[in-house]
Order: sequence, then structure tokens, then C-alpha cells
Amino acid sequence: MEQIRNTQKKYCSIAITLAIFAGISFFLFGLKPIGKGLILGTIFSILNFILMGESLPMKIGQSKNKTMGLSFLSIFLRYGLMAIPIVAAIKLERFHIAATVCGLFMIQLVILTDEIIRLIYNSTQKKTA
Repeated sequence: MEQIRNTQKKYCSIAITLAIFAGISFFLFGLKPIGKGLILGTIFSILNFILMGESLPMKIGQSKNKTMGLSFLSIFLRYGLMAIPIVAAIKLERFHIAATVCGLFMIQLVILTDEIIRLIYNSTQKKTA
């Protein structure tokens, strides 16, 4: 459980930091709806990631039927959570829809970027060794 929390803390910290700096940059250039949408989507991306991490231990050691039920409930709740910022961006002009969707994928982008950097770093380390 501690490893899950450390992973969540690492990726969520990076994601929210990137979103805040990008959001501030958009604000400075007069693109407030894009900045707000990016930050809104990132917040919900982080909530989704935390919910996923919290529900993972509940599935371990359960029967197949109970695990499937918990998985379905988890997916349903997480998709419902992800729908909130999309609906807000559609209904409210203060959020840009494309930026909100990009924010919803911020955690995935951070994880992918981290893995690519590790892959490049490891491959350069092997060449120098």
C-alpha cells in the first residue's frame, strides 16, 4: 500500500505542477479558458488515479465474482468522475473542452513521459558501460 501511495504522490505532484505552470502561462497570454480547462481536467485525472489506487487492494484476495463486481463498480465510479469536467466544459464557457480533455490525460502523459525518459536513460547507461 505504501508503494502505491508513493507512486501516486510522485505522479500526481508532477502532473499538478505541470498543469499549474501551463495554466499560468495560458492565463498570461489571455487564454484563461484553456488554462482553467487544463487545471480542471488535471484535478479530475488525479482524483481518478487516486481512486484507482485505493480500489486496487480491495480486489486482491477476493472471489472472482466479488472482484468482477468491485471492478465494475470502480470503473463506473471513475468514468462518472471523469464525466464531470467534460460536462462542465461543455456547459460552461469558462472551460475549454479540448484543454479539459488534455488535462484528463495528464497523469497518463506524465507516466508515459517518465517511462520514456527511463528507457532513454537506461539505454544510454548501457552504451557507456
